[in-house]
Amino acid sequence: MDPEQQLVEHARRFAESGAAAAPTRLAATVLLLRPPLQVYLIRRVRTMAFAANMYVFPGGTVDPRDTDVDWIAPAHRLGLPDAQARAVACAAVREVFEETGVLLAGRSAGDVLPDVSTPDWEEARRAVEARDVAFADLLRERDLVLRADLLVPWSRWITPEFEPRRYDTFFFLTRLPEGQRTREVGGEASHAVWVPAEQTADLPMLPPTRTTLGQLVAAGSIDAAVAAAADRDVATPVTPRVVDGRLVY
Repeated sequence: MDPEQQLVEHARRFAESGAAAAPTRLAATVLLLRPPLQVYLIRRVRTMAFAANMYVFPGGTVDPRDTDVDWIAPAHRLGLPDAQARAVACAAVREVFEETGVLLAGRSAGDVLPDVSTPDWEEARRAVEARDVAFADLLRERDLVLRADLLVPWSRWITPEFEPRRYDTFFFLTRLPEGQRTREVGGEASHAVWVPAEQTADLPMLPPTRTTLGQLVAAGSIDAAVAAAADRDVATPVTPRVVDGRLVY
């Protein structure tokens, strides 16, 4: 059964159960891009409670400590209070660091770190991933600020009411910083790959991932996608639902 059919079946069971919808959790996910139009995808391990065995972008939920971060940010357009917008941006950068080894941080505006694949940075990444160290604290200790201005807001998706785990997820685009490289480091991934965006049709993924990749391909290039993002309504969420046995957005 493909992912969309599975969601339709989940909706049927939820409607029959009469259960109340689960609350949503704020989350962020990031399309890490490199020329000409490649995107970094992670295949989640089969044992994960959510999106098991699916290809996804790096991302995850907001940590309560994500609000306490020093950041460089544009007008964020997320439709959230500043503290929540800061936390979403921090979660996006933190999850990219945890799951790819790429760090969107620098000493000041216009600065971004070069290679961070050294043993020292790997030890720091592991500490953040294990929640032994708050990501915001790590940045402050190294006199760094979060480069939230490198995140380009693209869309917002809310998990349907019939799903037991629900997320209010902001999707961002970002370019792989010059001098940095990805590493297969996340414990939640069984496989990670750089792949041309137009060559992802046969990969198992949930509708928000597939839809976003289709939009990226339609843009035609990284520059065109970044330019198009400025006109997108990011604050209004997309919430999939089932109508007449079909999933609609």
